Amino acid sequence: MENQALKEIISGGVFEGDVKFMELMKNHTSLKIGGPADIFVIPRDVLSLSKMRMHLRKNRIPLFPLGGGTNILVRDGGIEGVVVSLRYLRKIKALKEDDEDVHLFAETGAPLQGLINLSKEKGYSGLEGLAGIPGTLGGAICGNSGAFGYEMKDVLVSVEIMDAGGEIETLKATEIAFGYRSSGIPQNALLLSADIKLRKDKTEAVSARIENFLKIKREKQPLWERSAGCVFKNPTGVSAGKLIDEAGCKGMRMGDVEVSAIHGNFFINKGNSKASDFIALMEAVAGKVTKRFGVVLETEIKIVGRDSV
Repeated sequence: MENQALKEIISGGVFEGDVKFMELMKNHTSLKIGGPADIFVIPRDVLSLSKMRMHLRKNRIPLFPLGGGTNILVRDGGIEGVVVSLRYLRKIKALKEDDEDVHLFAETGAPLQGLINLSKEKGYSGLEGLAGIPGTLGGAICGNSGAFGYEMKDVLVSVEIMDAGGEIETLKATEIAFGYRSSGIPQNALLLSADIKLRKDKTEAVSARIENFLKIKREKQPLWERSAGCVFKNPTGVSAGKLIDEAGCKGMRMGDVEVSAIHGNFFINKGNSKASDFIALMEAVAGKVTKRFGVVLETEIKIVGRDSV
């Protein structure tokens, strides 16, 4: 479909927001890897998003929701159709509270660490273990982010979603089948906001836990490097990083992608890397682990897009 036709569909006379054509996804991912999206949009409000979804559905144009781009590998051919970012939808406010708990309304385009920082300032407990995890709240919910015994599902009361037709509904957290780094959010749904319940605690106690978890992560993870976080899920009872290390994979390299010397489950873009190199390195590392331990590693990062434009 021609760009002009796409532009008319996206605008629909009511769309407010940013629209870019053939936008390189490497500009929107923590790995700094990825080919162009046919069209990249950032709606300024929910009404614009709803109208856009209806137009896209009517014209059978695929839509891909992008969070913070932190746990994703976009192939070199980019993404077909429309990529939508909700980065303008980032409000966080208290809904209600009592002596023990507080309910927060948070839009899913809000940075997860913005929520962590608020909990640190106010003494709200329940998210401390997620300190240092990049990306948006929406991505954290969809992937059920967690660390140190904390998981997103444990603080969720409900979420608001938009279906493919632009209709909005509320799902209770108990209706969503959360798993390890996964959720049962319908695949074609866009997450709009969440009701999050946190416990009230002493500010200094919450702050101390957050700082302790951050200290541990800084010592064991290359947080300052260009990565997508953990590449593989941890098999039951063992760390994927430990298996990768003991299989002799640290320092392995394909093109400009290298297995971190600090944490084997982090692959680093050391230059102008291609997605094809990243995937080749994943396959080589997984193969060595299987050969050494008989364990088949399952991918944690999301690989999307086409091989060529």
